[in-house]
Amino acid sequence: MPSIVRAARRTQQLCQQSFADMRWNCSSIQSAPSFGPELLTGTREAAFVHALAAAAVAQGIARSCSSGELPVCSCGPGPSEPPAPGSRWGGCGDNLSHGLQLGAAFTEGSARAGTGGTAGLRAVNRHNGAVGRAVLSDSLDTRCKCHGVSGSCSVKTCWKGLPDLGEIASDLKSRYLAALKVTHRLVGPRKQLIPKEGDARPVTEMDLVYLINSPDYCTPNPQLGSLGTQDRPCNRSSVGSGSCDLLCCGRGYNTYTEEVQERCHCRYRWCCSVVCRRCQRSLERHVCK
Repeated sequence: MPSIVRAARRTQQLCQQSFADMRWNCSSIQSAPSFGPELLTGTREAAFVHALAAAAVAQGIARSCSSGELPVCSCGPGPSEPPAPGSRWGGCGDNLSHGLQLGAAFTEGSARAGTGGTAGLRAVNRHNGAVGRAVLSDSLDTRCKCHGVSGSCSVKTCWKGLPDLGEIASDLKSRYLAALKVTHRLVGPRKQLIPKEGDARPVTEMDLVYLINSPDYCTPNPQLGSLGTQDRPCNRSSVGSGSCDLLCCGRGYNTYTEEVQERCHCRYRWCCSVVCRRCQRSLERHVCK
C-alpha cells in the first residue's frame, strides 16, 4: 500500500502540472477519492486521470519490487535478447510484469465487482486504465552504467528500467487531446466500445476514450464539475492554452503590478560562499475577469 499511496499523490501532482495552463486545471483531484462530476461521468478528463493513475500504480509497484521494498517480488526478469557489444546484462531492472499484474488487479477491482456507474462507464474506465499500463509498458527501455579505468567505459552493465512518470503523463496528455468519443453497444454477441461518430477511425488499444462531452469550463457550474476561470492568471503574450484570450473565454482580463524582491548582484566570496543583494522590481500580472 505505501507504493500505491505514493502513486496516488504523484498522479495528483502530475495531473495538475499537465493541465496548469488549461481551463480545466485538475484542481478537483485534490478532493480524491471524492471526485467531482467531471471525473465521474466518463469525460475526456476522467479518461486522462484513469490512465495516469493506472500507469502510476503499476510503475510504483514495479519500482518497489526492484528496490527491495516489497518482500513478495524482486528484480524484473533479465532480457531474452543478447546485450549490445561491449555491454552485459546485470543490475536490478524494474519488475514491470509484476507491476502490471498487481496494478491491474488493484485499479480494476471495482469494475470487476460491478460497482461504480453504468456498464458503459465501467468499460470506458477499464479501457483507459489499460491504455495507461500499455503506454507504461512501451516505455520500458535499456539503462546502462559504465565501468572501466578512469571512467573509460570499457564495459557497460545494463538493465531494463522505466522512465519518470512525467514522461508517461506527457504521452497521455497527447492522447487526451486526440481522445475518441465512444458508445457502448452490442456488436455481435457482446457489447463493445465503438466510435460515436460513424466516420471516426476504429478504437485501438492505445486510444483514450470518453462517453460524454466536457463543459467548456469557462463559468462555474457545480453540477458539471466546472469551477470557471475567473481570477485565473493568464499569459497575455501567449497564443497557447494559457493565453488570456483562451483561458478567459473572451471575457477579458485585469492587469495589476506586483512588487517582488529577488537576489541580485551576486558575487563569490573566498572561501566559500555566494553573497547577494536584495533587489526590488515590478512585475505585470494578468488575471481573467
